[in-house]
Amino acid sequence: MNTEMEGEEILDAVILGASGFTGKYVVREFLSHLERPDGQGLRRIGIAGRNREKLGETLRWAAQGVLPPSIPIIEADVTDAASMAALCRRTRLILSCVGPYRLYGEPVVAACVEAGVDYLDITGEPEFMERMEAIYHESALLSGSLVVSACGYDSVPAELGVIFHARQWEPPSVPHSVDSYLVLESDKQIVGNITTFESAVLGVANADDLHKLRRSRPRRPKLQVPGPPASKAKSIEHQKSIGLWALKLPSSDAAVVRRTQALLAENPHGLPAVNENSELVEKRRKFWSEVKPLYFGVYLGSKSFWSIPRTICIGLMVVLLGRFSWGRSLLLKYPEIFTLGQFKKRGPTEEEVRSALFKMWFLGHGYSDESRLLQQGSKPNMEVVTRISGPEIGYATTPITLVQCALLVMDQRQSLPKGGVFPPGIVFGPTDLQERLEKRGILFELISKKTIS
Repeated sequence: MNTEMEGEEILDAVILGASGFTGKYVVREFLSHLERPDGQGLRRIGIAGRNREKLGETLRWAAQGVLPPSIPIIEADVTDAASMAALCRRTRLILSCVGPYRLYGEPVVAACVEAGVDYLDITGEPEFMERMEAIYHESALLSGSLVVSACGYDSVPAELGVIFHARQWEPPSVPHSVDSYLVLESDKQIVGNITTFESAVLGVANADDLHKLRRSRPRRPKLQVPGPPASKAKSIEHQKSIGLWALKLPSSDAAVVRRTQALLAENPHGLPAVNENSELVEKRRKFWSEVKPLYFGVYLGSKSFWSIPRTICIGLMVVLLGRFSWGRSLLLKYPEIFTLGQFKKRGPTEEEVRSALFKMWFLGHGYSDESRLLQQGSKPNMEVVTRISGPEIGYATTPITLVQCALLVMDQRQSLPKGGVFPPGIVFGPTDLQERLEKRGILFELISKKTIS
């Protein structure tokens, strides 16, 4: 961890890319959490980016007319290694909001790992996350830099949702599979984060890079799921149990959850913390013993079948045009046209953000008694439904999850792994992150348990 230098204030955290679409909402969320829980004054945070004037405007907007405490504005450029090194000397933690991360993310990770500074981001780009792990994990272990990607809507709800769901299967029942179904609702138009769209277009263009990266890395052990192999996923399905039509998604959530499951296969009791006593060790071991292994799939859900063809149409345009440079130029220049209004360069209005919400259903199947696994040809006979719900995903839920992850790093650093590059589930699963999110309006519910024929 970075230590305070003589004559220079070391900040608890810096939000990098604070003047961006999502960054300004992260600043606004953080301003409501400056009071230390121990009553020892205010947390020391700063905001950073390339343009000091825009950063000042962001701070005034985020303060919403209330004069904020003195918050340093730091000019920093991700294309300048010296600038990144200087930024790391000012803080113990960087919250990176500088997407697309394929283009701008690595210099920040590199600087944090070199300096032993902790790092969180909100990327949903699997290739970036897995490449950072491949390049920087060993160095981060040595420097004590804790690097955790996907701390926004991608993929904290999915990670905690799978963990929450798995823990509902009380002995002697055992889960076999769970699929998540994301439903977006609003009485206004739903407008997505433009940086998310840019990342998706770049992801299509560079899909081969992800496949090459995975082939080049050593094969990791898989969590052993009791029972038969996972059944082949349907592209489109109607789930009567939760009243939804659903479309299978190539989602980063699935990739992130698989990384956590691979780490659990290697570390069944979770990751040891920097400084934990025997009581905390036992608590961690008990927690992970209650998280049963299961297969996981991701779907986009809708109450109406007719939203499925619309989503397929948008997806096909992105996949087909995203393979060519001219096609990518068109997609990024006219996102509103090619996504039928679902993504706009200006982003959503404040009213559109306030009116939107999400529901993520988790529909799980398994066995009412583990002994049924010994019966040849036995099929799952139990269904468990859980749900996470909360405000708009890009500009409300993402700032909430990122800031709560940051507060955990700031307040409970000794109870977290010393360093390394990890997904959020394996790091924050055993903490009180779920309870913190529930206090901020992101709810976790057990909907039903029943036996099925």
